[in-house]
Amino acid sequence: MSKQLTKVEEQLMQVLWELNEASVQEIINKLPNPKPAYNTVSTIIRILETKNFVSHKPKGRGYIYFPLIQKNDYSNQSLHKLVDSYFGGSFKNMVSFFVD
Repeated sequence: MSKQLTKVEEQLMQVLWELNEASVQEIINKLPNPKPAYNTVSTIIRILETKNFVSHKPKGRGYIYFPLIQKNDYSNQSLHKLVDSYFGGSFKNMVSFFVD
């Protein structure tokens, strides 16, 4: 998993991580106002599927979506990317930055 999420993608993933699985409408219901359009959320979920962050299973006439990546795994990967990008791969440098 080396792909980063956009802010909007990450917001939807946060909802899926919280709910474990959800329909598009259930995801929308958990989002803050103003609520995005159904088609917008559906499109972003499909993008997350192409990035292998989400999968789906049929339920009734629709689908239920669920995360393929655990929140802790994504958080760890994001932290390592931050440390590599801004602190030369050194956690010590990062800690020093925040302590100083």
